[in-house]
Amino acid sequence: MKPPGSRLRALIDAPEIAVLPGVHDTLSALVAEFSGAKALAAGGYSATAALLGRPDSSQLSLTELADFYARITERVSVPLLADADTGFGNVTNVARTVRMMERAGVGAFFIEDQVYPKRCGHMAGKAVVAVDEMAGKLKAALDSRQDESVMIMARTDAIATDGLQAALDRMALYREIGADILFVEAPTDLVQLRRIPSELDGPCLVNLIDGGATPILAAGEFQDMGYAACVMPVTATHVIVKALKAYYGDLLENGDLREAMHHGIGFAAYTELVGLPQQRASEQAYLDAARALAGTAGAP
Repeated sequence: MKPPGSRLRALIDAPEIAVLPGVHDTLSALVAEFSGAKALAAGGYSATAALLGRPDSSQLSLTELADFYARITERVSVPLLADADTGFGNVTNVARTVRMMERAGVGAFFIEDQVYPKRCGHMAGKAVVAVDEMAGKLKAALDSRQDESVMIMARTDAIATDGLQAALDRMALYREIGADILFVEAPTDLVQLRRIPSELDGPCLVNLIDGGATPILAAGEFQDMGYAACVMPVTATHVIVKALKAYYGDLLENGDLREAMHHGIGFAAYTELVGLPQQRASEQAYLDAARALAGTAGAP
C-alpha cells in the first residue's frame, strides 16, 4: 500500500473534490472509515474536546496532539489530514513539530499564521503574526520534512484581521515558498469563496463549520468553484454531544431506562464494528498453530 500522504495527494489531485469528514477520536474515525470515508480530518477543536473537555484555545501540547493523531492512524487505514496549530513555536519548534507529525503517521498537516495562543478559526478575536514570521516557519517546516509524501498545508486567518486581499497575498507567498495545499480560513460569503480558488495557483481547501462563518454548500458547488478539498472538522464532535444529551436526558431526566437504551447501536453491532470477531479468530488461529507446533515437538 502506498504511504498515506501519497494516497491523500491522489485524492487532492483528482478531478472530483475530496470530502474529508472530521473525526472526534479514534472510535469515530473507525466509524467514518466503516461508513466509506476515503480520507479523514482531525484537529485541535475536537482533540481538545475529546481529551480535555475544553474549548479550542491552544491548551494541548505538541506531544498530546501528535499522540492523539497517532492513535487514529494506528487504527484506520485511510489517510488523515491533521492540524498542527501554529507549529508550537518558532522555526526551531516547527522543525520538531514536523518530525512529530511524520512520526504520527498523518498524510498531511497544516500550520497557521495566528498568534499563540490561537483560537478556533471561526471564533472572534483572532490575530495573525507578521507575514515574514509565518514565511520563515513554513520554510522551516518544508526543509525539515523527511517524508516527501507527507503534504504540508499553509493556513491563513488574515481575512478576519486584514481582509480577503491580504489573505490572498499571504497565501500566494506561502505557495511560492512551497506549501502543498492552500487553506484560507473563514471566508464569509460566496464572493470570497469564489475568489480564493480562482486567484490562487494551487489546490485549495475549504473548511466548513456548522454554525461558523463560512456558507455551507454542496460538495459539487465547491468543486465547481475550483476547490480541491472540503473538510468538516468539528461536526462529528457536535453530533456526539447532541446524541449524548438526548441519551442522558432520557436516562436521567425522564427515568425511562428502556427508551434510553434505544439510543445505542447495541452490543452485537458495536463489537462487530470494533473488530472483536476478527480479534477472537486471530487469537484462535495462533492458539491452534501453537498447539500444532507443541504436538509436533512432542512426537517421537
